[in-house]
Amino acid sequence: MRKVLETLYNIYKIEELRDRVVLTLGMLLVYRLGAQVVLPGIDPVQLAALSTRTEGGGLLGILNAFTGGAFANASLFALGIMPYISASIVVQLMGIAVPYLQKLQKEGESGRKKINQITRWLTILICIVQAPAYLYGLSALGVPESAFILGKGPLFIISSVIILVTGTIFAMWLGEKITDKGIGNGISLLIMVGIIATLPLSFTQEFVSRVSENNGGLMLILIELVLWIVIILLSILLTLAVRRIPVQYARRAAGGATSDRSAYGSRQYIPLKLNASGVMPIIFAQAIMFAPAALGGVLGDSDTGQWLQTNFSDIFGLWYNILFAVLIVIFTYFYTAITVPTNKMSDDLKRSGGFVPGIRPGNETSEYLDTVMSHITFPGSLFLAGIAIFPAIVVKLIGIQQGWALFFGGTSLLIMVGVAIDTIQQVNSYLLNRHYDGLMKTGKTRRNAN
Repeated sequence: MRKVLETLYNIYKIEELRDRVVLTLGMLLVYRLGAQVVLPGIDPVQLAALSTRTEGGGLLGILNAFTGGAFANASLFALGIMPYISASIVVQLMGIAVPYLQKLQKEGESGRKKINQITRWLTILICIVQAPAYLYGLSALGVPESAFILGKGPLFIISSVIILVTGTIFAMWLGEKITDKGIGNGISLLIMVGIIATLPLSFTQEFVSRVSENNGGLMLILIELVLWIVIILLSILLTLAVRRIPVQYARRAAGGATSDRSAYGSRQYIPLKLNASGVMPIIFAQAIMFAPAALGGVLGDSDTGQWLQTNFSDIFGLWYNILFAVLIVIFTYFYTAITVPTNKMSDDLKRSGGFVPGIRPGNETSEYLDTVMSHITFPGSLFLAGIAIFPAIVVKLIGIQQGWALFFGGTSLLIMVGVAIDTIQQVNSYLLNRHYDGLMKTGKTRRNAN
């Protein structure tokens, strides 16, 4: 505890880091306050049915978790930051096939700014489509017509669409400001804060269910917490695990001799991540997993239609999770292939005078890196699929409430772990540059290191 307090004091002493932390916390507070402000013209008292529909997991539960409850509150940030995430994914995938985007990706900083601008405009278009769908969908989700004080006329719809679109744009702006002026990745932090906001309520409901209803008692709660910590540690291992490819650099010394020295300081390896695709395979798989149930609805009362609706409407069901796991493995390979540029790695290595021992620079190095990535992606994809379906396992085996079970794996847990690690690493860089211990480093301060 003393070590933690000392680290926090060191953070406070570094003026730039302190200002960045305060700015980040202030921006996150603004986002959380906005998530509680209900749209004008809607009676917040009559939104209980919507909150009930989002507590049981499923797509609505996931959307509500990502928005920090804003979806169930029908708030200014009801759409959250998800339209921006969707736009980013679309632009990233289009970069594979669209020559113009490929050209922008190679232009460096100027190209990145243009891609960001395209992403912002696409975000607005997605919001314009999603906002009316959300407003008209409130009635289907259990919100009574009496909740709409002004009715559902053009005035209410147009004004609410403008507010929802503006809310998403403002959230996007907050995320970008946090990235530029604060600590961590702003967009990811907004999502993480939204997920964490639903954690206390989910745990409280689970605690009350276990204790007051004599459904396992405190002992089972303790077992659940231990299990939760274990799955968090496994997620950290998945996020940080790398395969190090040894690299040698032949550099000409002053006397004409050559010496093996890293072109990038002391680092003499290429780190290939076990899970290079992050949470994207889970997001892609979840987007497709709603198709079987929808297909079952189209087929109607036929045996196939009934079977599809029965087995794929429950996100904690057996067949749902089998198909979910298979899709995650497939998308892990797909997303890794488009995000890990082994050809570029090989070219950069060749230009810097580096080579993998026993492998010729150029095409052979690229093929070798591809082979290694294929070998480590398979266990990584299985590990990722296991963590993704773990909530369903604990629901069936232990009887954990579905809202609390979502924190035992899947997108929510991996986002929380990934964002926390990224933020801590950025704080560490400031501390270590000022010769202090980092948050993940033990020992005495390094004030006299130099």
